[in-house]
Amino acid sequence: MSDDAESGTSIKIGGFDLKGWWVAAALPVLSGLSGAIYYGYDTVTRFASVEESVNAVINVESRVQTLEQAIQDNGVRELAPKLSAISTQMATILEQQKTLLDLRSMVEKSSGITDGIQGQTDKIKADIEDIWKALDDIAKNPIR
Repeated sequence: MSDDAESGTSIKIGGFDLKGWWVAAALPVLSGLSGAIYYGYDTVTRFASVEESVNAVINVESRVQTLEQAIQDNGVRELAPKLSAISTQMATILEQQKTLLDLRSMVEKSSGITDGIQGQTDKIKADIEDIWKALDDIAKNPIR
């Protein structure tokens, strides 16, 4: 009998002659080894994914810190009281502007009145001047 007939089945792989019992023993070992390799690969992949997520969180945290610093640098917290003060000042300015417009209207009316008085005064001056001329004429040429 030959060796193949005595041992049962044999497989030739890469120049090696593997007997049946070696295949039966190596199959569970290879299966476990391939499972361990897959589990290791899966773990490394998940770790890389978690690492990317952590980096994203760190980037967000960095951006939040940058925004907080910008807010502090620009004094945004003090803006509300400043805006309130500006609003109060604007209201005061609007009231003063209304008063000024009322005063302007009064000055325009007064100007109109004084212009009318000036015209009347000029007429009175002209009349007085005419009277003096008439008196001077009478004094130069008296009627007898």
